[in-house]
Amino acid sequence: MLSRLVLLSRRGYHSSKGVFGYRPRTPSSYQDIIVCTSLPLSSRTHDSITVAQTGVSAQVLEQRNRNSNAYRWIEAYRNHGHRMATINPVPFGDTSPATPPRELDPARYGLASGDRVDATGLLAAAAASQGVSELEEVLRTLYCGTCSIELAHIESEEEREWLIERYERLLTDRPLTDADRREIAELMLKSQAFDHFLAIKFPTVKRYGGEGAESMLAFYRELFRCAVEVAELRNIVIGMPHRGKLNVLTILFGTRPAKIFRKLKGHPEFPSDAKAMCDIASHFHTSTDISWKGRSFHLNMLHNPSHLEAVNPVSMGKTRAKQLALRDGPYGQEGSPQARSQALNVQVHGDAAFPGQGINQECLMMAEVPHFEVEGTIHLVVNNQVGFTTPADRGRSTRYVSDLAKAIMAPIVHVNADDPEALTYVTQLAVEYRQRFGKDFFIDLNCYRRWGHNELDDPTVTNPLLYGAIHSRPSIPDVYAQRLIERGILDRADVEAMSKSHQNVLTAELQAYEQYEPERSYFQQQWSGMEQPGNEVTAWNTGLDYRLLDHIGRASVSYPAEFNIHPHVKKTHVDGRLKRLTEGQRIDWATAEALAFGSLMYQGYNVRLSGEDIGRGTFAQRHAMLVDQRTNEIYIPLNDLTGGGPAAGRLELANSILSEEAVLGFEYGMAIDNPSTLVLWEAQFGDFFNGAQIIIDTFLVSGETKWMVCNGLVMLLPHGYDGAASEHSSCRLERFLQMTDSGEARPDGDDVNLQIVNPSTPAQYYHVLRRQMIRNFRKPLVVVAPKTLLRLSDCVSTHLDFAPGTYFRPVLPDDAVQDPKRIRRVVLCSGKHYYTLSQERKARQISDVALVRLESLCPFPVQALQDELARYTNAREFVWSQEEHRNMGAWTFVQPRFENMCERRIQYRGRPEAATVAVGVGPWHAKQTEDIVNTTFQ
Repeated sequence: MLSRLVLLSRRGYHSSKGVFGYRPRTPSSYQDIIVCTSLPLSSRTHDSITVAQTGVSAQVLEQRNRNSNAYRWIEAYRNHGHRMATINPVPFGDTSPATPPRELDPARYGLASGDRVDATGLLAAAAASQGVSELEEVLRTLYCGTCSIELAHIESEEEREWLIERYERLLTDRPLTDADRREIAELMLKSQAFDHFLAIKFPTVKRYGGEGAESMLAFYRELFRCAVEVAELRNIVIGMPHRGKLNVLTILFGTRPAKIFRKLKGHPEFPSDAKAMCDIASHFHTSTDISWKGRSFHLNMLHNPSHLEAVNPVSMGKTRAKQLALRDGPYGQEGSPQARSQALNVQVHGDAAFPGQGINQECLMMAEVPHFEVEGTIHLVVNNQVGFTTPADRGRSTRYVSDLAKAIMAPIVHVNADDPEALTYVTQLAVEYRQRFGKDFFIDLNCYRRWGHNELDDPTVTNPLLYGAIHSRPSIPDVYAQRLIERGILDRADVEAMSKSHQNVLTAELQAYEQYEPERSYFQQQWSGMEQPGNEVTAWNTGLDYRLLDHIGRASVSYPAEFNIHPHVKKTHVDGRLKRLTEGQRIDWATAEALAFGSLMYQGYNVRLSGEDIGRGTFAQRHAMLVDQRTNEIYIPLNDLTGGGPAAGRLELANSILSEEAVLGFEYGMAIDNPSTLVLWEAQFGDFFNGAQIIIDTFLVSGETKWMVCNGLVMLLPHGYDGAASEHSSCRLERFLQMTDSGEARPDGDDVNLQIVNPSTPAQYYHVLRRQMIRNFRKPLVVVAPKTLLRLSDCVSTHLDFAPGTYFRPVLPDDAVQDPKRIRRVVLCSGKHYYTLSQERKARQISDVALVRLESLCPFPVQALQDELARYTNAREFVWSQEEHRNMGAWTFVQPRFENMCERRIQYRGRPEAATVAVGVGPWHAKQTEDIVNTTFQ
């Protein structure tokens, strides 16, 4: 018996629908039950309320109280029901029913099983009046069945109310037809048949099949349906790991099985004219038009390396590039579902990788950041309940693999893979939510992995109980097919015919693989007109008439009359630039960059620069965006270059979150989609690139040779030894040089995987940026960027250095040499170090040493270097001088190439080998610098 009821006014506690509950004084008793009514506070009593006091009969009052308590009970199921949901298709160990959370006990809310409540308006699936027992059955079906939703972490009342309404109606209305169910069953049976076929025909191949997760086919099927019937999408961009990829590629994504079989037989996947080393089949991609019931959309599934989650920011960047090309979504009318972007990002995760890989947190933190948001991503976590061979309880510290999503208040629905129909409804909910709110949505698909990490692995060694449960149960397609047989939707002959039919298709494709001609899947659509370069060196004319450049430079520091500019920025940046432009003699680094950006925009190219505080620049040198000192409004002068005309390109300045890996992956995704945009990423300091090493290794430097995916991404890495110790001194130039495919005896040419330049003048920087876009091919570019050179008085260019006919010169001669025949020693150097040597040579009045600058390191400028060395006929000593340590910098790259190609011996001058890039004591740094200079000229 309940000892006491406390009645409170509805004014007392408010929630999303009016009232919310309480906590009992003791965990094990119900001494106090709060019953909420519409009574005024003056009517509160601990005993009884009479008809005379309230004007309401005791029966009506009791019913009102019961309905109020029923609402709190329903809310408890919405918030806690997932803890009792039957979402695990392979339970093992103690299979006794879990104790229901106390929050779900109706007695906690003063409700008995025989009571009747009016759930009108409280539960979409409930009848107007029904008993507590019947209502509990409905609630268990909705929130404790084969799928359940998590909502408690979502703060928005509008989103919660909308999600509750749609979730409850979708799961109770059951809109699927028998034809839909047969189609889902057929897709899953095809997936199973594909895995069985490969197991027989390719028994020693790691195929990372979809066995245990065949319900993914139901997800993609519904995604395609919603793309044309719900969201009217024009593009879907998918980032997906290995597991089940070959299944969906061949069954739903239009890839011929013959292509897969040809690769598994050991043949290349590209035509013979492609300069590519190829990759494994589980890294394949597709870019194709998908037709669904007479309507179509474009599908991109990206190449994905074995660092599985690394593809996620790439898919986001490519999606945003699609959205920019469509000019929809965040660039159109905001707040209207009809105006939502027609390009959708989809990410598929592994259960161990999603909580374990930090890049996922970075991606989520970008999800709603300006210049990085993609109007909502749909996430599918394929929850195998084991990572590699690690049990789930050793792979994370959270209840669910999806708990990371709560950081951005994304809805999460957990689904049992044995119920592909529930997954279908949830997929529709995900698409509808994204279309309405433009935010991320997570589906946690609880399944299993039948054969361990791969088909050659024995998972029972480390997970015997789990795999005992897996091996003792029928497959997911068989379970669903049997369910449809029992319901009279299919019969056994239908099931066998579906599997046999696909096996026959696969058999025919295997027989035809030798006749299969690899398709040319590159340089299509927006990449038409691009090509892979040859081995010749081409000097691209990037100079322009100075009258145009002067106009661009002045526009880069123009602002409206009413704009309240910072006084220091006005004096040093605006006035200083206008003076330099007028004189045309001392054009600095930031001005040259603005001229490069503006001139490309003038020609119709877009420019996107991202990084941390890139609008101002790490060293307060850029100021490409101005901030009104009274209103905080941002103004980008170059975007008014031609009065906003349609022919002008746009400058996008994307101040990023404090991330390297995800942000660089995002920019790579932008670059591979749009060759007409100059995409640049600037590290705050050069050494910060190592936070993005996975993206650099697996995408940037190897994407073209593995996948025939070109990109022109530019990395700006501030570099230079300035006494700043081991941090921020070096961009680890040696690592990038090691990652190039430039051989020691290979002739110089444009056909390298990675360009690396260390420009020493503003004009050289200007030319290399312009060259990046006007060429008919795209290669990633690493710019060893300056720090002290940004304001060094000697590091300037004249207007003649930008004139028509000028271009980026891979080798800069020594213009200070009066008589080349007097030169006895030629010192080769690069970048900032040149100015240190030049000043010392002048101070010592040395006239027999020439300083030759290597502006391009890769491609290595053999011909240009030989032409320059030919001037010094009497030179007998050749020296490479650098400020980096001997085991760092360009020395180990330059030495063999110089000696093999230029046929001369070369000596080293620089710091000795070290384990860290720079010393941490100022006098030691100064002494090392002095030693380098002395040994260079001795």
